[in-house]
Amino acid sequence: MEAAPFGSGILSGSPNPYGECGADLWFEALLAYSEWPMSRIHLLSEEVASQVAAGEVVERPAAVVKELVENSIDAHSTRIEVLTRRGGISLIQVTDNGIGMDRDDALLCLERHATSKIRSGHDLAAIHTLGFRGEALPSIASVSHFRLSTREHNALAGTEILVNAGRIETVRDGGDAPGTQIEVRSLFYNLPARRKFLRTEATESSHVEHQLQLLSIAHPEISFVHLLDDRISFQLAAAPSLLDRIRDLTGPGLTNELLEIPPLETGGTRIWGYVGRIGVSRSTRQQQHCFLNGRAVENISLSQGIREGYHTALMKGQYPVTYLFIQMDPAAVDVNVHPAKREVRFRSPSEIREAVREAVSRALESNRSEWSAAFRPALGPEEPSRPTRAPQDHPSLLPPEQERARLQIPVPAPAKADSDPVTSTERPVRQPEPLTPTVPIPIPIPEPTPPVKETFRFLGVLGKLYVLMENSSGLVLVDQHAAHERILFEEMQKRMTTQGVPSQRLLLPITLQLGPKDADWIHRNFELLEKAGIGLEPFGAATYKIDALPTFVKTDDPAQLLHDIIDELRDTNASSAKLRMGEDMIAKTVCRHAVKANDTLREPELARLIEDLLACDLPYCCPHGRPTMIQVSYLELEKKFGRKA
Repeated sequence: MEAAPFGSGILSGSPNPYGECGADLWFEALLAYSEWPMSRIHLLSEEVASQVAAGEVVERPAAVVKELVENSIDAHSTRIEVLTRRGGISLIQVTDNGIGMDRDDALLCLERHATSKIRSGHDLAAIHTLGFRGEALPSIASVSHFRLSTREHNALAGTEILVNAGRIETVRDGGDAPGTQIEVRSLFYNLPARRKFLRTEATESSHVEHQLQLLSIAHPEISFVHLLDDRISFQLAAAPSLLDRIRDLTGPGLTNELLEIPPLETGGTRIWGYVGRIGVSRSTRQQQHCFLNGRAVENISLSQGIREGYHTALMKGQYPVTYLFIQMDPAAVDVNVHPAKREVRFRSPSEIREAVREAVSRALESNRSEWSAAFRPALGPEEPSRPTRAPQDHPSLLPPEQERARLQIPVPAPAKADSDPVTSTERPVRQPEPLTPTVPIPIPIPEPTPPVKETFRFLGVLGKLYVLMENSSGLVLVDQHAAHERILFEEMQKRMTTQGVPSQRLLLPITLQLGPKDADWIHRNFELLEKAGIGLEPFGAATYKIDALPTFVKTDDPAQLLHDIIDELRDTNASSAKLRMGEDMIAKTVCRHAVKANDTLREPELARLIEDLLACDLPYCCPHGRPTMIQVSYLELEKKFGRKA
């Protein structure tokens, strides 16, 4: 065989790419190629492979506790006891009274991918247990000093197995009680790099306790005991209901602020649980818990559904307190996404998001009648309503016809004539003189408003903002600005979703070039945008011309406005998008035109304000999530003045 001429390719016989001037570089390339090993891919040793797998499943002591307790739950245990020392770094011991294992199963469970929960790939589409991969026990045993003691209930003796860094050292008879006990000592002792990444003992202990609390909430029928450094951290007996288990963990203070989600069944999916009342929220998602088929999970569709369920009843940057339970066909969800099984993937995320939104909305609506009743008890005929201090005509009050034409905002409809008769002591409301339409309006009064039967006693106005009233429960404070915001917001929103809003042509239309996803969203929601008063017209590939905006929108950058709307609504489904279309625009508009802090209102105006507020769909808060009414009970006042402990 003849030698290849100078300049031929190394692998394919191609000519020297460097040319004659690059001979030195070519010889260096030939020398490097001659030193390459014949095979660069090789199999990892069993020890290294075990440590790699353990790094995916066992992140920290809390992950060990989670995997072991889930195995105990799958073993039909009714009592689970967990002991941890030094945050689980020194010792983790999990003891249960489950069905136990014989010697063959005890040895086999320490082999990788050995499990009793699935048999074939088809079983992955119907997973009814918390564990199924068969990776947890061998992974934990490969990075610790591991002891397994198990015994079946009808067996005379059990089995005890000692494992050191994944190698079985001892197998012998054991005499422990029926069930299974697993001890994990010196976690990550053979992986010092991983051990250095662990946090302080207090931090690791908090993660362990968090996992145990999630598991105990998901399974209230099981008794849990947690011993932290040989001291009882919490001890939970089997609870008769989910609310009792939540009360055992958080105390009555939180459970009294929870609303039950009426069970909702749709398309084979059942949703139930508890959510916080309006105004009960947190600055993080720490108390937003979702459980799918008995497993604590995380999923963006669930979070979006909860948020949409609260709609405008939640302030930005706040997250609701949630204990949401979902039962559905395992074939409709993939739990085999994350090594720790925290994240799941739904086959129809939009449907589950809509179901969650509907369930949360129903829970909040169920509290509406109770909320209204708490704020409007009768005071009796012997306690007539007292007028506010120095009633006077508001200088900026306009007739309703002029106000409708000026702002394009619908005003509250007048009360029905047969609602309540006007008493002889009531004075008709005097209409003020019309002013120029450039002055904002606080509360339009189309005609004298008759009082409601169940009325408040008006005490006065504090700081020209907070209306003080008395009912049979105590003191009621109303933020007149927030209350009027809610009234105008819902009126404007209903008009937008049913009739559409008037639009105004731009003097100079602008063109907007969008990305593929944004252009597709506009194409699918073209009619919705037109109904919201935004005039759009295709102007080439992924380009649109904006030639009209709603009359109440004030913006110097229509393109940015459209981008903001797309970003706000892209992740919502069609029904939610109709509710949220232009929500921020409406909220800003009504905020400008609602009653301000220094606007003085007369008693009939205040009465109408309260009546219209109680008729709203979400009277609890303004469009920004701030409360509209606050009840201070007599009991709270008596405690403040030392009359009661």
